[in-house]
Amino acid sequence: MAALGTDVQTPRLAAARIGSDAGLLLAKLHAAGSALNNKALANYGLRERSFSVLTLACSGLEPTQRELADFLGLDPSQVVTLVDDLERRGLVERAQGKQDRRAKIIVSTAEGRRWHTKARAVLDRAELDQLNGLTREEKHDLKRLLRKALWGAAE
Repeated sequence: MAALGTDVQTPRLAAARIGSDAGLLLAKLHAAGSALNNKALANYGLRERSFSVLTLACSGLEPTQRELADFLGLDPSQVVTLVDDLERRGLVERAQGKQDRRAKIIVSTAEGRRWHTKARAVLDRAELDQLNGLTREEKHDLKRLLRKALWGAAE
C-alpha cells in the first residue's frame, strides 16, 4: 500500500523546497490523518475532535472545559458544543471540580469508556494505515519527537 497522501505527482512536487518545510509536512500529515480518523470514527458517530474530548474525559485527569479548550487549541465555545453532544449521548458528564468547585470537570461515563475502547481500536488501525511506510521504531521516534517539539519533554 502506498503511503497516505501519495499520488502520481507527489514525488515530483515533494522535490521542491516546500517539500522540506516542517510546517507543511505536518499540516499534510495532519490533514490526511484527520480524514482517515474521521472515516474510521464515523461508525461511532464521532469525529476527531469529539474523540479527543472523550479520550481526555476517560484519562482520569478530570479536565475542565477551559483546560480542554487550551490543550486542544479550540475556542471554548467549540468545546462546549462537543461536550454537550457527548453528554447528550451519555458518554461524558459534567461534574463539580474537586480543586475549584466553581469549575466543571468533564468525566466519562461507563458507556463513554466502552465507546472509547472500541473507537480507540479503530483509530489504532487507522494509524497503522497512515504510517505504514515507517518501522515500529520510526513510529515511536516520530511520536517522541512530536511530543518534544510540542511540550519540550523527551519522554
